[in-house]
Amino acid sequence: MPITEEWTPIHGAPYRPVPYHPERMDPAESLARAAELRTRMQQRRTVRQFATDPVPEQVIRDAIACAATAPSGAHQQPWTFALVRDPEVRRQIREAAEHEERISYDGRLGEEWLAALRPLGTDEVKPHLTDAPALIVVFQQRYWLGADGTKHKHYYVDESVGIAVGMLLSALHQSGLAALIHTPSPMRFLSEVLGRPENEKAFAVIPVGYPAPDCQVPDLVRKSLDQVMVEI
Repeated sequence: MPITEEWTPIHGAPYRPVPYHPERMDPAESLARAAELRTRMQQRRTVRQFATDPVPEQVIRDAIACAATAPSGAHQQPWTFALVRDPEVRRQIREAAEHEERISYDGRLGEEWLAALRPLGTDEVKPHLTDAPALIVVFQQRYWLGADGTKHKHYYVDESVGIAVGMLLSALHQSGLAALIHTPSPMRFLSEVLGRPENEKAFAVIPVGYPAPDCQVPDLVRKSLDQVMVEI
């Protein structure tokens, strides 16, 4: 495992470049790896039915470490990943999430949004929050505190945390685990249940585990490459 220096804020520090010379991959190997990755990622699906079997904890930690390598605005890394395995805490999160979801599905979402969700088969019942053996609750840090207590703004927080979450989902999938993005709205209860500081705002809840033996997913088709890419 690589050894890294302890991170401290670099706000206001002078620019200090260091050499970067990664080994260039042979084109044939690059093509092979890209094709393998494309095939593997095409198999990724959002899972809502989880086995209760435990998963290797270090696999999840390594996936979070991968996510934390994501680029961020001014390299301020404005994220916190709360790994929740405690069954009672997961129960509290599910109870609070289902309370908000009942309100949403009873009218807060609006018919257009409900129509968009209907093909996915979702509702206000969220067993994945307690069936999955682990939850990763991702928080975005709106600001950070200096040694003297001064508030300092983070930049491009939504974009930075979104990129990190995408890398987290990829790392989990590449490691053989299933996951989904759950975003109950509002999510203030997550800060309360997990005792997070006021500079953090919940971004997503990600249940992690193995698919249940009887797991089913919606019959969906992804857009083709031609539909999502333009070449100029």
